[in-house]
Amino acid sequence: MGSGSAIRGSRVGAGPMGEAERGESAPRIRIPFYCANKHEVVPSFSHEAQVPEEWDCPRCGFPAGKDPNNPPAPPRTEPYKTHLAYVKERRSDADGQAILEEALAKLRADRAAVAAAMRG
Repeated sequence: MGSGSAIRGSRVGAGPMGEAERGESAPRIRIPFYCANKHEVVPSFSHEAQVPEEWDCPRCGFPAGKDPNNPPAPPRTEPYKTHLAYVKERRSDADGQAILEEALAKLRADRAAVAAAMRG
């Protein structure tokens, strides 16, 4: 007597075998794209699909274009900036000095008020 399994000789996850079961695939076109590192990637697109102007290079991640002699420029990465660097971009040294003097004057006034209150 058998084990009762209706699916004999098949493994889990097995799908249809071949074009007859899946139907015909859509007509495709292959378009080459080139990045700044001279890599070539050739993705395929449906004839009906709109082909993008740029494609990401899977080897280096740079953008790739259709013209091998004039690929898109790699993205410019800005170095990490500290908070102080951003402040220095917005304020001049004279502005910084004025803000420092104002903060010190306020601190001195607050300390003088606390000292006066402690005396009595």
